[in-house]
Order: sequence, then C-alpha cells, then structure tokens
Amino acid sequence: MAKLTRKQKEALAKLDTNKVYSLEEASKLVKEVNYAKFDASVDMAIRLGVDPRKANQMVRGVVTLPHGTGKDVKVLALVTPDKEADAKAAGADYVGLDDYLTKIKNGWTDVDVIVTMPSVMGKLGPLGRILGPRGLMPNPKTGTVTMDVAKAVKEVKAGKIDFKVDKAGNVHAAIGKVSFDAQKIKENADELIQMIMKLKPTASKGTYVKSINMSSTMSPGIAVDIKSLN
Repeated sequence: MAKLTRKQKEALAKLDTNKVYSLEEASKLVKEVNYAKFDASVDMAIRLGVDPRKANQMVRGVVTLPHGTGKDVKVLALVTPDKEADAKAAGADYVGLDDYLTKIKNGWTDVDVIVTMPSVMGKLGPLGRILGPRGLMPNPKTGTVTMDVAKAVKEVKAGKIDFKVDKAGNVHAAIGKVSFDAQKIKENADELIQMIMKLKPTASKGTYVKSINMSSTMSPGIAVDIKSLN
C-alpha cells in the first residue's frame, strides 16, 4: 500500500468513517478531505433497493444541475444541413452528419454527449457497438434525440446530466467540482437526490434509498444521513 503524504493524512483525519453526515456537512467536508492537486470532481453514489434486472424497477432519468457540473462538456450535433446553424449557435462543439458518422465508424469518440434528430437515428443504429459501451448513444428519454436540437445542446452545456441505475442497483453521477463553494455542491446534490426520489418505481418494495455517499476523485466516501433529507 502506498505511503500517505502529510496532506493526505491531515485530510483523512478530518473524516470519521463511522459517522453519517447531513448533506450540508458532507458538502463542506468533501472540500476539506480532498487532497488532489487538480480541481477534482465531486461524485455521488446512491444505492437503491431495486432490482435493475426487472424492467418495472429500472431507474433512469435526466436532471439539470442548478450550478452545472463544472466540466466543459463537448457536444457533437449530428444533424441535417438545415439544423447546422442552430446547433452551432447553441454552442455545439462539432456539427455535421456523414463526415462525423464516418469518423465514429473509424473509432473517433472524443465527445461527451451526442445530440441528434429522429430522422438521423437510423444511421446511428449500426454504430451502436461503438457508442453504446461509451454511453454516447443518443436516446429520446434523455432528450438527446429531438427536433429542437438547439434547446438540447443548450441544456447539456448548462449542466443537464443523465443517470441510470447499474446492475448492482447503484446510481453514480458527477455533480460538480471541489472548487465549487459548499452551498453549490449541496444544491446540486439535492437536485439529483430529489429527482431520483421522484422516479421511485411503483414495483419497488421496502427501502428505496439504501445509502448515499459523496466523494471527490481522490477522497474516501462520505456517508450522507438519508434521514436528514427532505
């Protein structure tokens, strides 16, 4: 095991791993226990009491974080020529169609989100094996397949994220940066948690939210007290 530096020891000494913290406390503490030399991401891990193998217990949704993610999201708009100007004006980093489809076919995936139109989805189907594993396949449920491409691009740039429960019943999402002030971290986290609460499947029985942890890229998880949430 690697030896901890002085700064790492000082940061970890501030965290009681046997304690659960209010969301407000966790949002402050995640900044204090971060010892990365870069602007680390703040991540949420929410364990749900659902069985993702059952279609009626799948939890998936989108949420617009009030203060964004702090990340410069690279957006590719795959659109027909009549929509290119709108996509560019909305802030898309890459705009086009056939040329980018060819680049993707050859392995290019240097983007964070792809926005497209319903009429283009047929061309994207064969690229599913490339885009799917990277979480880049556009989906109407997340608002990335739409006729209003400009609106979709603006929302993604403003901090709209999509989330999906994994096979183990966990939802993972980046909700900001440690450079954010604690109040912004708290408000972003609360927005995500409240959206997940709203999406509780009717087929889910027993405890829905089993645990919530907040962490930065290089810090241990901070357990959040579920009872402290509204």
